[in-house]
Amino acid sequence: MFIPLRPIPIKERNSMIFIGMGKVDVKDGAFVVIDKTGERMHIPIGSIVCLMLEPGTRISHAAVKLAAQTGTLVIWVGEAGVRLYSAGQPGGARSDKLLYQAQLALDADLRLKVARKMFELRFGETAPQRRSIEQLRGIEGARVRKTYNTLAQQYGVQWHGRRYDPKDWDAGDKINQCLSAATACLYGVTEAAILAAGYAPAIGFIHSGKPLSFVYDIADIVKFETVIPVAFAIAAKNPFKPDKDVRLACREVFRRSNILKRLIPLIEEVLAAGNIATPAPPEDAQPPAIPEPQNLGDAGHRA
Repeated sequence: MFIPLRPIPIKERNSMIFIGMGKVDVKDGAFVVIDKTGERMHIPIGSIVCLMLEPGTRISHAAVKLAAQTGTLVIWVGEAGVRLYSAGQPGGARSDKLLYQAQLALDADLRLKVARKMFELRFGETAPQRRSIEQLRGIEGARVRKTYNTLAQQYGVQWHGRRYDPKDWDAGDKINQCLSAATACLYGVTEAAILAAGYAPAIGFIHSGKPLSFVYDIADIVKFETVIPVAFAIAAKNPFKPDKDVRLACREVFRRSNILKRLIPLIEEVLAAGNIATPAPPEDAQPPAIPEPQNLGDAGHRA
């Protein structure tokens, strides 16, 4: 008897798994990684938020399909987790929420309200009155630079600023390598949460013009309480391969901080600052011919 797959909520999952140098496939209905010796490693794909595929990894059509059915974001990453490309539809299947997000972003007053809420959540205080988004960005930038300097002093790390070349991993110093690896982990789980909630990663409010603008907006709210201190702590140990240590530490801090339980409510809280209702469908819109089955996952997951 065939039992249909149904995504489980993001808050009940583990954060991420990195896979390198193997073939990802489906065998006997299970998600597996097969290495060159033919040995298999089973992965409980339905309980993972995102799957990071490193260089040297191949994935079958059946595996991508299974990841999509279980609501797991598949991300192709470069060296040390630098983001390259992603696929495997894990969510975003809610036109009402996409229209709601777009309406907030297109109206200047509503966009400012959302940006002010992001500032409040990030710094724990109300944003200054009569400031534009550009001015808020300037205040934010000054505080971020100060925070970086404070963390560098706290962990005894030499700090010369956030400098890195996405095309040349080795060009960055140890702390910048750690920061890049840490933020890549956070961006992965944040994008998965945004899609699971039914929203678009590209429609940002402070950031714009990038495929992950909204991901950067949301991740910036929590990164200094989660992954940035991790990056400085790892860099202080001067590891030979910092990216692996950073990934393991990020996964642990995600677990301790319950970040997966916080992300979707955080997204909703940020957008609710616009104080508008989700738009209703037009009266003459054609309803679905086949009713959607009940979904056990998040709002954006396909049933």
